[in-house]
Parts: sequence; structure tokens; C-alpha cells
Amino acid sequence: MQFFVTCPKGFEDLLLTEIMALGGQDCKSTVAGVSCDGPLELGYKIALNSRLANRLLWCLSKEAIETGDDLYDVVKDIPWRSLTRESSSFAVDFTGSNRAINNTQYGALRIKDAIVDYWRDEGFERPNVSKQDPDIRINARLSKGVVTIALDFVGGSLHQRGYRQEQGIAPLKENLAAAILLRMGWPDVAAAGGSLIDPMCGSGTFLTEAALMALKIAPGMFRGHWSFEHFKVHNVYEWETLLKEAKAHQQQAITQPLPPIIGFDMHPPVLRSANHNIERAGLQNCVSVGHNALSQLRCDPEWPKGLILTNPPYGERLGEIEALKGTYLQMAQVAKEYFAGWTIGVFTGNPELAQNMRMRASKKNKLFNGAIACELQQFKILDASEATLRKGEATNERPIIVKLSDGATMIANRLRKNMKALKPWLKNTPTDCYRIYDADMPEYAAAIDWYAGHIHLQEYAAPKTVNPQAARVRFNEIVSAVCAVFEITPDDIAIKTRERNKGDKQYQKFEDADAQDIQVQEGNARLWVNLHKYLDTGLFLDHRPLRLKMANEVYGKRFLNLFCYTASATVHAALGGAKKTVSVDMSKTYLAWAERNFALNHISTATNEFVQSDCSQYLANCREGFDVIMLDPPSFSNSKRMEDVLDIQRDHVALIKRCMEVLLPGGVLYFSNNLRSFKLAIDELSDFTIKDITRETIDKDFARNSKIHQCFEIRQK
Repeated sequence: MQFFVTCPKGFEDLLLTEIMALGGQDCKSTVAGVSCDGPLELGYKIALNSRLANRLLWCLSKEAIETGDDLYDVVKDIPWRSLTRESSSFAVDFTGSNRAINNTQYGALRIKDAIVDYWRDEGFERPNVSKQDPDIRINARLSKGVVTIALDFVGGSLHQRGYRQEQGIAPLKENLAAAILLRMGWPDVAAAGGSLIDPMCGSGTFLTEAALMALKIAPGMFRGHWSFEHFKVHNVYEWETLLKEAKAHQQQAITQPLPPIIGFDMHPPVLRSANHNIERAGLQNCVSVGHNALSQLRCDPEWPKGLILTNPPYGERLGEIEALKGTYLQMAQVAKEYFAGWTIGVFTGNPELAQNMRMRASKKNKLFNGAIACELQQFKILDASEATLRKGEATNERPIIVKLSDGATMIANRLRKNMKALKPWLKNTPTDCYRIYDADMPEYAAAIDWYAGHIHLQEYAAPKTVNPQAARVRFNEIVSAVCAVFEITPDDIAIKTRERNKGDKQYQKFEDADAQDIQVQEGNARLWVNLHKYLDTGLFLDHRPLRLKMANEVYGKRFLNLFCYTASATVHAALGGAKKTVSVDMSKTYLAWAERNFALNHISTATNEFVQSDCSQYLANCREGFDVIMLDPPSFSNSKRMEDVLDIQRDHVALIKRCMEVLLPGGVLYFSNNLRSFKLAIDELSDFTIKDITRETIDKDFARNSKIHQCFEIRQK
């Protein structure tokens, strides 16, 4: 049988060595793969034991073609009856093109037609074509006028071992992790009793592959589907014998002692996924993971010297580049200080970031993570007796000083200027959360807010006309400037990208969903905010003046807060002596947040009601009156919880009129929204006295952005 075994570019030599060790004959490596000959048993061995392969293809035909009809004839001439069963469902994977076959769908269609017609001519019913979970997959590749037709021996990529059913962001494929471990010399390190530590382990792929490799456990044991079981040539006895031997070895191997294989990560949900993956591989007694920050990593005296291996983020997301400079440097500092005599391996898609480690790599290997060109850089950490670094150079005691670019310097100067200008105002403003910068320089489009000693940085999504690379550079300069001015690290900044909310997007959790709430002060109110969990923090800073204004007007009155969000305005009203408050919102999450705000201020809920409802429905059914109403709807909402779409420009007249119907005599409605293009329908609301109070509800920290919101005071005539 002729096989072609594919792999990612960069470790064809490793795959060649592996296939030869498994018994492959006439083995030859080429770009992204190895060809070989061998018996059926070789296919079984590769499927079960290869740590490096992607696809295992059994080559059936290789012919020169020009047209779609030529392709049809080549495929129909293959003796499918001797290869597969007529009842087997199939799918076709086609790559390549020529003048006549100019897209992959057409090529795949001609192959499908040929196979269907073959079986019909043989007197059988039309076989089932199944794109999802077919029994067999036909692989076709057209290159330089020659088409190669093959059966996918396994029916999927061999990197999908089966144990990793949960993963974090941008995980490594299992076979790439195995190749990296081989490049690092892990089998020899493990055999000598050396440890493996991954300080940013994610879903635990390095750890699991390292244990399987050290114990010589077949990585294919955990798969549940094998296409070759549908082949006529399949030898059940031969396959089950190999599988039984592999399982017996696994049962014996996991009882053997292993050197420490340990991973750490800062994110508990990811660690839970890692533990589940490790358990599915049966390695829970061989591999361990724990919650720990990179800066806290220390070498346990019981860990024999070995490898530190990790795959840190590449800086693909906005704001990460500057943040990761400190991460890479910190990794080097920790290694130098606490892991003398170890070898550290860093696999990165951004080799320039590794320069921040300020170490010279002893070895570099080019590899590909999907389409991303990456490097594996290896560093030898010298023993104390060999080290030439002067004392203290590799410790965290010395500050990390990053030279600012011209753009970052301009931003830093603007931040200092703004802070100086806000000082007099802050002395007379009862708050510890405010805006510092709001796209003061249009090309640096971001908002920077201070929350009781914490920085919240929102990047305004750049228009499509702006070069993404230029936008990324500018945003990274903003991060650098913030770090320099406030003497913090990028890890201390909550970074987000602000774009138009759609549906329930505002309720979706971010990556750091376990981040802790922090407490802030505004007037007499203490409020919970969270800078990481959602797009918004739980407190709209621009409405501070309106909240403080209402707090002074509600004593002994009934207060209604529509679209209440986390009910910060209601907290102010309750503390201001409101007789009763009602807070209405569709979100259970935000209403629960509101109740925590009340508890923080020791406010009884006996006369303060929380209602989960579409505000339009609540108003339609409301039969009580209020003295003060706050109506602060979103510009647009198509939440699934609503019966209809809310468009505030279209719907504001109806909302206001209904609010005025439940407003008690002498009462006031405060209507606000943040739609920049909003126009109040004065003529349709001519029955009421309307005062535009926008200017007096914008504080000094938002003075540059006069369109942050529009606010109106509405009363009965």
C-alpha cells in the first residue's frame, strides 16, 4: 500500500524519523508530509502511534488530467467495490485547480458524481453523501495537472487525539505540541528524570503530550472513529490485537513513576478544562496543574532540573503587544532567578516579543501554527557559578523601563496635562472614578477612565478606512503611555474595544470572567464595578451629575428608574430619602448587581422594588404614580427578551408620553440617551414643558465630549 502522511510545515524530518521507526519503507519527505510504502499493518501503526501526523492518506490513483470529464473518468475507473462497501456514506475533500477545474466545489462535485455513478452501474442504490461524520472520506489533490485520489485512512486529522474536548483561547494542536517537545529533547530529559514545567499551561496540551510521550502511550488510543473499519481490506483481528496491546501497555505505564510534569495558569476556568483533558487521557496521577501567576513561579527543591516550556500569547489582539513585553521579560527574570541550570523553551508567533527576554537563544526552530509562522526559541539558564550577570540584574526589584515612542510620549504628556487640569475640580467633586482621556487626539481613539486606583482603557473600533496595522500601533502606544504615567504594568489595565452593541452582546462575559468586583465612591453612594467581566463596568460615569442632582430632589418622593442597568441612580435616590423606588430592567444579571449595590449601602429592600421586565411592557401595565422618573434607554436593542426592537429615535415619543401618564402632578421626568444623531420630536411632545439640561449634566471630565449624551427635563404644563 502507498501512503502519504501529512504534517504542518517545519517538522517533516521528525515525521520521517517516526514513520521509519514504525516500519515505513521507501520513505521520502517533502513539504508538509512524508510518503512511504508498507502493508496494511503500517497504516494501523501510524494511525495508533503517530504523534506528529495530520492526515494518513492511502493513495489509490495518480493521473494527469485537463478537464472535469477527465477527473470523472479517473475516479470512476477506481475499483471502489473492492475497496469500500456500497452502504458506506462518504464525503469528498478536494484541493487545487487548473483552467477547467477552477474551484474546489466543482472538483468535489465531479468526484461525487463519478462515485455515485460507479455504484449505480454496479447495480447498487445511490450511496449517501454526508458532509458531517461520513463513514469514509475521499481526498483529492490537483497540482501541476496531476490529480492524486486517496482514501483518508483515519477519516480525520490525527492531531485530534480525543482527550482534549475542552480548550482555552488559541490552543496548540496536539501534534504541534509533540513536535515542540521533540525539538526540546523532552524524551531524553524525561528518561534522565528531568522535570517539565509550563507556567502558562492553558488547556494542558504540552503537559498531556509530554506524559504520553514519556510513558510511550499510543496517542491514538482515545479516538472513537476510524474510517478504515469501513474498508474491505480491514483486518479486524490484526487491528484489535494492536489496540489490545496498546491498552495493556497504557494500564501498566500509568503506574510507573514519572518526573514532575506540572502546569500553572491564572485563569480558573482554563485550569478546570486542563484537568478534565488530563483525566480523559487517564493521566491524573501523572500530571498536575495549579493556579499561579507567572511572577509567583518558583522552583520547588524537589523538582529535578529539566525544561520550562510554554506558548505565551502572540499579541494578536489590540493592546497585547505592550502588555506582553513585560510578560516575556518577567519570564526571563523568573527563570534566571529561580531556575538556574534549566532550559527554557518559548514557542511564539511573534519572535520580536522574545527579544524582550534580553537573552540569547541557544537554538531556534521555524514551525507553523496553522498559517502563522512561528519560532521555537530555546535558552540555557546558567548555573549560579557560570552566570556573568551582575547581582540583582535578573530580579523583579529593578523597574522595567520601556522607552516611549514619539506617539506614546505625546499621549503621556496629554494624560499628565489632563490630570493636572482635573485636580481643582476633583477637590470639590465627591467621586473617585472619572474620565482622564477621551480621544483628545483623534488619531489615538480611546477612552481612559480611573476607577479608585484602577485603569479602564477602551479602544474605539477604528473605521474600515483606517489601516488595521496603524491602528494597532497607535493603541499600543496608548498602553505604553498609561503604564509610564501611572507607573503600572500593562497587566494592571482593563483593556476593551468598544463598538456598537447588538442584541445581548452587552451581557456577554469577557475572557477574564472571574475578575473581582471593586468598590467605588460617588457622592454618598458606594457602588460595585467590574472592569473586566463585561463591556461596560456597571457605572456610566457621564451620568454622575444627573444622579447627584436627583439624589437632592427625591426626599419623600416616589422614584422610578427605567432601563436601570445596575441601579446606581436608584441607590442615590434611596440614600437621598426617596419614599419608594422601583428599578426596571430586562437583565437578571444587572438586577442582581443592583441588589448587591443596595446591600453594599445597607439599604432595605422593603420599599425598594426590582422588576425584571421589558420597560415598554412595564409601562403599559403600570397602575401607580411616581414623582421622579429616570428614562435612560439604549439607542438600539433587539434583545431576545423584548417583543419588539427598540429604536430610541423612532420610539422615544411613545415612551415619554407613557411616562408622563404615570407621572404624578408636579413630578419630573429626566430623559437621557447617548445617540449622537438623536433629535427630540418637539412638535409631537408640545403638550409638555421641556428643558434641555444636557450642558449642566456634563461634568468637567467629559467637557471635551459634548455629545456623550443628551438629557432633558420634562414636566406637565
